[in-house]
Amino acid sequence: MTKTLIAFFSRADENYFAGAMRYVKVGNTEIVCSIIKDLTGADSFKIEMKNPYSPVYMTCIEEAKKDLRAKARPKLVSMPESIDEYDTIILAYPNYWGTMPMAVFTFLEAFDFTGKTILPLCTNEGSGMGGSERDIKKACPGADVKAGLPIAGSQAANSKASVQKWLSANGLL
Repeated sequence: MTKTLIAFFSRADENYFAGAMRYVKVGNTEIVCSIIKDLTGADSFKIEMKNPYSPVYMTCIEEAKKDLRAKARPKLVSMPESIDEYDTIILAYPNYWGTMPMAVFTFLEAFDFTGKTILPLCTNEGSGMGGSERDIKKACPGADVKAGLPIAGSQAANSKASVQKWLSANGLL
């Protein structure tokens, strides 16, 4: 039996939903990860920046773009001591400028994923997985990076059927 970790970055506050801005208390990615945790019983770890992006959506995306261009590695609030006990990592994040938030790179570069399976999940509003699967493969040489699951953020709360199908296809249900 494999042991699974759900590692995720999620942003609440003002978010973009199918053409409109809306304030949310729980980010879309975290909503999907709660569904995964309920289905699998996996451990979870929230990737949080010490200096989070602005709660204002337009400011946040400009800050994220600046970090991407600078190849920044933001400091995180905390890190797991180890991921050695996990065989499978469900890595969940929103699509920021065609890839993962730079804080996710900070997390990935802190560990050796050799021999581990990574299942990427990306919330977005139309941009899909972007180049994130390729970027995970580059950041985690030696890992088996499976096909990711793109979820429309505006459909996060209604994603259980898609999530179940993806988890089943990857042997986690």
